[in-house]
Amino acid sequence: MTRHLLASGSPVTAIELDPSLACSLRHMAKEFPNLTVASGDILKTDLVALASGRRIRIYGNLPFYITSPILHHLFTFAALIDEMHLVIQREVAARLGAAPGTRDYGYLSVVTQFYTRPEIVFEIPCEAFQPPPEVTSALITLRLPGERAKLALKDETRFLNFVKLSFSQKRKTLVNNLRSLVQPEETRGALASLNLRPDARAEQLPVAQLAALHALVEGF
Repeated sequence: MTRHLLASGSPVTAIELDPSLACSLRHMAKEFPNLTVASGDILKTDLVALASGRRIRIYGNLPFYITSPILHHLFTFAALIDEMHLVIQREVAARLGAAPGTRDYGYLSVVTQFYTRPEIVFEIPCEAFQPPPEVTSALITLRLPGERAKLALKDETRFLNFVKLSFSQKRKTLVNNLRSLVQPEETRGALASLNLRPDARAEQLPVAQLAALHALVEGF
């Protein structure tokens, strides 16, 4: 992947935690002067510093076990990212792009669609890797911005915390999940004003409706 990116002639920064792989990348940098190697943990990397004022695209094979933390970290730099092209576990890719009302739709779907417009490009079989993993992978493209650009939110962190609470017990209704935040009758009133059933669940609401509900609940 790095070699293909370098062939474009554009500046490429490779972030690598594994010392042996970072060493291989430094050898590659002798062949490609447009490569910069940043040895370190992506979860602790300041992309603003690496970008040096430029807008960026991100490419990567993400470790399956920390895909969600990496995505959350990358989303904090959404203002400077144009696109992300990531190889991740197929089931996780399905969750990122899931539609409301489907089995895979959840908190991670909402957060991803808040920041980006996800598209699964294609699946990658186990045998494409050495050593082969036990699961099928998928290449997903995340184009920015997502629904966030259409919403006038006063506090994005409060909204995302509200979404997390709304999905805290997926099979429970919003009235029940939001009890620690707002009285049940107020939640029912907010749902009614949005023409939603009193027994509505978070998994049934797209990002825009969750934002509208949050605005009403914040007003109580």
